[in-house]
Amino acid sequence: MSNIVRDSDVVEIENPPYFNFGEKVKAKRVIRNDGTYAGKEIGEVLAKKGEIGYVVSIGTFLQQFYIYGVEFTESGNRVGMKRKELEPCIPRGEEDDLPLPGGTPT
Repeated sequence: MSNIVRDSDVVEIENPPYFNFGEKVKAKRVIRNDGTYAGKEIGEVLAKKGEIGYVVSIGTFLQQFYIYGVEFTESGNRVGMKRKELEPCIPRGEEDDLPLPGGTPT
């Protein structure tokens, strides 16, 4: 038997990724090394709660979840995270209200 624990019965990859490349996100909780981050001790903090980062890659895990590679600006760490561990810095629905550079909103 496998020791991998699935979070839910939802297959997230049946839908498009929630976050986009380059999107500004923040960590919803402290992220510590579980032993899969090379060069850091197990338990060492990789990202603080509320730390800002940018989505630099999108992969999958267990054919169930999207894993977002997030480059955190303060710590400089690039960490793979699930959607439930992240939140958008610009709440959904507000990005349409941003003016375009050099132009006037219509």
